[in-house]
Amino acid sequence: MARIAVIDKKKCHPDKCGNYLCARLCPINRMGEQCITKGSDGKAVIDEKLCTGCGICPKKCPFGAITIINLPQELDREPIHRFGQNGFALYSLPTPIFGKVVGIIGRNGIGKSTAIKILANIQKPNFGKDHDGDIKEIIAYFKGTEAQGYFEKLRDGQIKISYKPQQVDLIPKQYTGTVSELLKKVDEKKQYETIIQELELTQILESKLHELSGGELQRIAIAATVLKKANVYFFDEPTSYLDIKQRIKIARFIKNLASDPEIAVMVIEHDLIILDYMTDMIHLMYGHESVYGVVSGVKTTKNGINVYLSGFLKEENMRFRDQPIKFNPPIVAPQTRENTLTEWTPIDYTQGRFHLTAESGEINKGDVVGILGQNGIGKTTFVKILAGVLKTKEDNALKLKVAYKPQYLEGGEELVMAALARAIQKYEIQLIRPLNLKDLFMRKLNELSGGELQRVAIAHCLSQDADLMLMDEPSAYLDVEQRLMVSKVIKEMMFTTGKSAIIVDHDLLFIDYLSDKLIVFDGVPALSGHVTGPYTMKQGMNTFLSGIDITFRRDEENYRPRVNKEDSQKDKEQKSTGNLYYT
Repeated sequence: MARIAVIDKKKCHPDKCGNYLCARLCPINRMGEQCITKGSDGKAVIDEKLCTGCGICPKKCPFGAITIINLPQELDREPIHRFGQNGFALYSLPTPIFGKVVGIIGRNGIGKSTAIKILANIQKPNFGKDHDGDIKEIIAYFKGTEAQGYFEKLRDGQIKISYKPQQVDLIPKQYTGTVSELLKKVDEKKQYETIIQELELTQILESKLHELSGGELQRIAIAATVLKKANVYFFDEPTSYLDIKQRIKIARFIKNLASDPEIAVMVIEHDLIILDYMTDMIHLMYGHESVYGVVSGVKTTKNGINVYLSGFLKEENMRFRDQPIKFNPPIVAPQTRENTLTEWTPIDYTQGRFHLTAESGEINKGDVVGILGQNGIGKTTFVKILAGVLKTKEDNALKLKVAYKPQYLEGGEELVMAALARAIQKYEIQLIRPLNLKDLFMRKLNELSGGELQRVAIAHCLSQDADLMLMDEPSAYLDVEQRLMVSKVIKEMMFTTGKSAIIVDHDLLFIDYLSDKLIVFDGVPALSGHVTGPYTMKQGMNTFLSGIDITFRRDEENYRPRVNKEDSQKDKEQKSTGNLYYT
């Protein structure tokens, strides 16, 4: 049986564990052979051929730096790429299809970005060796598959690639000047005017890149990608930082690219509703986070997402989640005054040019209330007013204990264990285990990734001694699996403790999964916002979707929300009845 041993070099601290504790405890080492040794970088190294998979070193390592896994029998060949000895290994690749948008779904740290970088010819695969492979080796590796044809076309110059990276926040560090200067510089298609109109960039053309928000940088990165002459386009997380309305527009825009049968599009996306709406086919990626990743065969989008939610790949005979994920129809609870947790009075708040108004509203005990609306129309301002972070003349802060998780998170020198002291003491089963936080305890907050810091902030907020939890964009930086787990954790915490939560987020599936009610924002970005609700889910979604011109149905297998095709019979039928949410 093939076995993989991975050491997280950032977590490996031989000087703090009594000088290579793993090597001293290894049965093979104690018998006189060199299974675990000191590497050239001073970190531990494991010889996978000698390792028996006894499980002692992963259990005894005080920093959780070692993972040893027996691989599925199907992985009986070298990986397509490996990040050095005892590093992450990627097996197989997805395949672009001309005339289609192909999506990739999977956890963070499973190799999605690495896979498309290899396809985009940005990263050379090394086949688990200490040197990069050439195009001949790649073609031979994929002999008899669709990928063979792709790499042969790449070799022969028949494929020209354009790639949008994941980290759009790095753009201002790579380019100086204005938006218009950058886009004109890359405009190989001579479609500058058309693209800036379609992506609504007219207002920021003379802005310097370092002055822009994440959402603006995202749309600029997409514009720069499609202005290049190419026949294969790669988009790595094209909707992060965007609001729901912008996500739908970008999804339509990317979908239209592949209406040309000579163009192939590949997308990595964590928003399941957008992924479903945008793609024709899908690859699942499974494995073990930061250890190894495997690409499934291609599936139709509907079937692929349903398989992902079921947690079982039939063709590969691979179970990658213990329980399937299902979406239950929302239950409308009876409203009584006795159930009311708190109320807010009408809000009228002005800050510079921006003006926010809100009608009065109330929240019941145990409610999870989702907030939907565009960027720049006051969602964060509203939550800060309720939390008492922003003061108003009328003092609209709620008169009860409030826990607040802000949109933008800051690290610090504090250890995760100290930040989560209350959660560890009171909610290990409800928070620490499902959010997979134990391995982070000995790390400082400023050493965490965006997703790790987000999970810590969520656990910290939910563990507070408060009546109402206010959370701003808790799904940011999280993968599909983590988003669904976080929504489940929030919902179960509110149910068991009788507390309530208000959640601002742009992932419609995330909001649909956890919310009992909805607050809806409308207005003009950066100028005005108006708040109505809370509504029932049906009323709230109908109110919100009427401004986006889309309708939702429910999947018959797991009841997840799905966007109807525009002008389809279902779409027209639901619009005619005013029931945009689901029938």
